[in-house]
Amino acid sequence: MAPRKNASVSSRKTASRSAKETNGGPIADFDRDAELNAYREMLLIRRFEEKAGQLYGMGFIGGFCHLYIGQEAVVVGMQMALKDGDQVITGYRDHGHMLATGMSARGVMAELTGRQGGYSRGKGGSMHMFSKEKNFYGGHGIVGAQVSLGTGLGFANWYRGNDNVSVAYFGDGAANQGQVYESFNMAQLWKLPVIFVIENNRYAMGTSTARATAQADFSKRGASFGIPGIQVDGMDVRAVKAAADEAVAHCRSGKGPIILEMLTYRYRGHSMSDPAKYRSKDEVQKMRSEHDPIEQVRARLLEKGWATEDDLKDIDKDVRDIVADSADFAQNDPEPDASELYTDILL
Repeated sequence: MAPRKNASVSSRKTASRSAKETNGGPIADFDRDAELNAYREMLLIRRFEEKAGQLYGMGFIGGFCHLYIGQEAVVVGMQMALKDGDQVITGYRDHGHMLATGMSARGVMAELTGRQGGYSRGKGGSMHMFSKEKNFYGGHGIVGAQVSLGTGLGFANWYRGNDNVSVAYFGDGAANQGQVYESFNMAQLWKLPVIFVIENNRYAMGTSTARATAQADFSKRGASFGIPGIQVDGMDVRAVKAAADEAVAHCRSGKGPIILEMLTYRYRGHSMSDPAKYRSKDEVQKMRSEHDPIEQVRARLLEKGWATEDDLKDIDKDVRDIVADSADFAQNDPEPDASELYTDILL
């Protein structure tokens, strides 16, 4: 899924030397370890989300549940470019981001099922958990609200004089929120180290980008503020890593914010209650068969002789065991005590 020809790459001069051009954009040059790491991390997210969907159908997970299946390359590629101390914040489709930052599958699944062993002790659910230890600041249910908070994280880094970068993820739907542009303005005014990642999965709930936006190239959304933007093939983890390297270098050098538009695709509906009748099954299957991010890495590993079918089966088994363990833990973990109603209340 190559970037469109009108991609905005106004800060391309800072591209990583480890990247090479392909399909109109740079990709990171992965060695065997990088490919295997990307494969395992994306597969963990995929299998975890599949299990979460299953538990939702069985009634163990209540409320809203937004799955990240299909978009795994975005957060895995981004995370590969970050260092300890960098912060991540996102919206409600957040399980993949949690796992990619190193949060445990047990803790995330327990939170999804409302158990005391969850990251928010069962009170946050799918959309509102965080981990200060992993520098993951949520999980937010209000569309676009995390963008202003992510900008605030960037301000904190700037004020403290460290070289940390904040990454604020949001979708194509949230990109039309007014507070997003207020955040763009302040971030550029003060040259804050913020990477704005727009995960363009083509649909804001059931509304296609063609029906909701006058400027379909979201990488240009910061142009009036002087914020550079890059349009990225978000289905190729190497392309994501190359763009992430460039964005991180841009921010750490004091040049201010940058926008990355990730052209990606979600295979499931907007949420578990969405039948996705606004698109055809053929469209979804075409994306799966031609652009699946995990299958791309799998094919390269086999083609280059870096892994055998048995090696990949072993990775899949290991990942499935982790996910199964998280589900067992979540289903057997007790619900929070009633006294939790009175904790974490700020007056």
